[in-house]
Amino acid sequence: MGHDATVRYTASEALDRLRAGNDRFVQGTARFPTVQKEVLADLAKGQRPYATILGCSDSRVPPELLFDAGFGELFIVRLAGNVLSPEVGGTFQYAGVHLRTPLFLILGHEGCGAVHAALEAKFRGARDRSRIEALLQNILPGLDGIDPTASPEEQLRAGVEANVRWTIHQIMESPEARARQAEGVLQLVGAVADIATGRVRFLEA
Repeated sequence: MGHDATVRYTASEALDRLRAGNDRFVQGTARFPTVQKEVLADLAKGQRPYATILGCSDSRVPPELLFDAGFGELFIVRLAGNVLSPEVGGTFQYAGVHLRTPLFLILGHEGCGAVHAALEAKFRGARDRSRIEALLQNILPGLDGIDPTASPEEQLRAGVEANVRWTIHQIMESPEARARQAEGVLQLVGAVADIATGRVRFLEA
């Protein structure tokens, strides 16, 4: 059964839909993509996605496929390192105020190149092009707790999760996000996708 644009889901129901969609994707029983002209015609009148996702630009982790989602189901922002910027913040605010999506997901992935570059800069003094370095500045504060004595592989695994949690922390610093969560109408969660398997691991709060 596809997404009904007339239905309003709770945050818990939306999270269950993401979990179920990822299970289908991993098991090879995905239902999408399908072209349903009547669905597209209905969506032309307006959108009601049940989740807003901030994910990485990496071509191997498209959220629509990972969560087996159809047209109109997910409102997605993607940029390297799934970092928060003023533009992303504005897009999230639009999703909350105008689209009223109950669930917001920050989706990182194993082996993230942006996190790797930030770790290289932090621990090994690596330098990069100016605009890439500006991007890394959005990631570095979240890596303060990474063990400097760990192996690069261990640092990367820990860094990917820390970066997701850092983005969540920044979003929750806004008064509006705190107010909406206190009202019980918004849930913000983090997750990490395994590129090798497609399995998405949802992080504990």
